Amino acid sequence: MRSSQVKDGVTRATQRSLLKATGLSNEDLKKPLIGVVNSFNEVNPGHVHLREIANEVKLGIASAGGVGMEFPVIALCDGIAMGHSGMRYPLASREIIADSIEAMTEGHQLDALVMITNCDKITPGMLIAAARLNIPSILIAGGPMYAGKFRDTRTDGSRLYEAAGQVSVGAITLEDLDEMEDQASPGCGACGLLGTANSMNCMAEALGMALPWNSTIPAYLAKRKALARRAGETIVELFNKDVKPRDIMTRQAFLNAVAVDMAIGGSSNTILHLLAIAKAAKVDLTLEDFDELSKKSKKLIQMRPGGDMYMEDMYRAGGLQAIIKETAKLDFVDLNVPPVTGKTQWENVKDSVIKDPNVIHTMENAFYNEGGLAILHGNICKEGAVVKQAAVSPEMLTHSGPCKCFDLEEDAVEAILTGKIKPGDVVIVRYEGPKGGPGMREMLTPTAAICGAGLDKTVALITDGRFSGATRGAAIGHVSPEAAEGGEIALLRDGDIIEIDIPKRTLNVKLSDEELAKRKTEWKAPAPKVTDGYLVRYSKLVRSASYGAVVE
Repeated sequence: MRSSQVKDGVTRATQRSLLKATGLSNEDLKKPLIGVVNSFNEVNPGHVHLREIANEVKLGIASAGGVGMEFPVIALCDGIAMGHSGMRYPLASREIIADSIEAMTEGHQLDALVMITNCDKITPGMLIAAARLNIPSILIAGGPMYAGKFRDTRTDGSRLYEAAGQVSVGAITLEDLDEMEDQASPGCGACGLLGTANSMNCMAEALGMALPWNSTIPAYLAKRKALARRAGETIVELFNKDVKPRDIMTRQAFLNAVAVDMAIGGSSNTILHLLAIAKAAKVDLTLEDFDELSKKSKKLIQMRPGGDMYMEDMYRAGGLQAIIKETAKLDFVDLNVPPVTGKTQWENVKDSVIKDPNVIHTMENAFYNEGGLAILHGNICKEGAVVKQAAVSPEMLTHSGPCKCFDLEEDAVEAILTGKIKPGDVVIVRYEGPKGGPGMREMLTPTAAICGAGLDKTVALITDGRFSGATRGAAIGHVSPEAAEGGEIALLRDGDIIEIDIPKRTLNVKLSDEELAKRKTEWKAPAPKVTDGYLVRYSKLVRSASYGAVVE
C-alpha cells in the first residue's frame, strides 16, 4: 500500500510517532490509511451538515478494516457569492480544491479517498483530484435541500433573484420579498432545483464515481447517513481490489454521463466541469461531443429552473437510476461499464422503475426531443457558446435584435433594473470570461432581473461569463474566444444586430468579415480588473471555456 512509504521500516519511526500522536495504534498502522475529504463549513448551507456525513463515512471505513483520516477542503456557496466581486472566486476555487487534495494526499501518501461534497465547484474539483491522483476514490454528496413554500407555491432561493426584478417593476412589495426569503431555503442541503450542485452530483453518479442514489436522497433523510456509511465500506473494497478512478471514468463513462446530463437538462456549467474532469482523466472529450450527443438525446424531466420539478420529485419518481436506465435506449450509451459498486452500471439500474410518469418521462414520450443543452457557433463565438435550450421560451429560440454592450455585470444589472433594456434588445456582458473576469462570473443576477421584469420572452443575454444552473431564458454563455483575448464579442457596439438561431446552432452579429477585421485592428485590451492575489495568477494560466476553463 502507498502508505507503507510513511509507516514501514526503521527509518520511519518519526512518521509512526507522529501518526500515533493523532490517536493511531500499531494495529491501525497495519491498515490502509484512507483520506476523508470533508468540505464542511458554517457558511455554505449545502455543507453545514457534512460533519454527520463524515462520521458515518468513518464508521463505514472502520467496519471494513480501514482507518479514516479526515481533512478539510474549502467550499464556496455560489448563491452567496452571486452578483458581486466575490463571484470571481467560485470557479477559480475548483483548482484550489483539486490542488489541495493532491497536496494532502501525496504529502501523506494516503491509500484511498472518500470525498464528501455537495455544491457547485466542490464536486468537480474533487473529481479532478480523483482523476489526477488515480488512487481508489469515491464521492458521497450531502444531498439536496427540500423546496421551500411561499404561500401556496413551492419555491427556492434562486427565485429571489427574479423577485428583485419584480420589485423593480412594482409586481411585488418589499414585504412580500421579506416573507419569500424567509421561506425559500428551508434548511441544509444543495439548493433543491437542478442547479450546478445537483447537476454535478448527478454527473458523479452517472460517471460511476458515486453510489446509486447519491444525487437524489434529500439531505435530511436517514437514508443519506446510511449511504455515507456504505460509501465508507465501499472505499475499502475499492482499495482491496485496486480499482482506480481512471478504470471507471473512461470515455464511454463520459458519453453515458453526457446522455444523462441531456436527459435531466443539467446546468450549462456541467460542460465546463466534464471537460476539465475528462482532461484530468486523460480522456478525449470535446465541446463538439456535447453538441453531437445533444442532437441524439432527449430530455426526460422538467426540473427547475426550466420546469416545476425539484430534486425531491426526482427522488420519489425513481431517482437518477430510472433516468440512467432510460438513456440505455440511446445508441451511443453503453451501461456495461464499471462503477464503484463493483457491478456494471446496467446491473445497478436494471431493476429501477419510473414510479411517477408525470415526473420522469420515457424516451418514447420525452419532454424535448433533443438534450437540454446546445452548443452554438458563429462569427462572435468561433470556438463555441453554450445555452440551456430546454429553459428557453419558444419565442426566443430564434431572435434578432440590437445589442447593448456592458463590460461589467453590475452595469448590465443596473440598466435592466432601471428600464434601460427594452423588448427586443440583446444584452451583451463581456470581459467576464475566465481571464477577463477573472474567474468567469455567473450571470444569474442579470438573467433573473430580465425574467423578473417580464422580459424573458423578448430579451436575450449573451456573455463570455457563465450562468448559474438556476438561470432560465435566452441566456447564452461561455462565448469563446472571450473578450479579454480579443474575441469577437469584444468588437460589438451598441446597435449591432445580433442573430440567434438555437435550432440551427448559430449565433452571429450582422456585420461583414471586413468590418470585424477593421474593428479588431482598433481593439485594445483593457486594464485588468484584479491586480493582486490569487486571481492574478489564475488569469494568466486559465484556458478558454471551450476547453473547460482548465488551468495549465
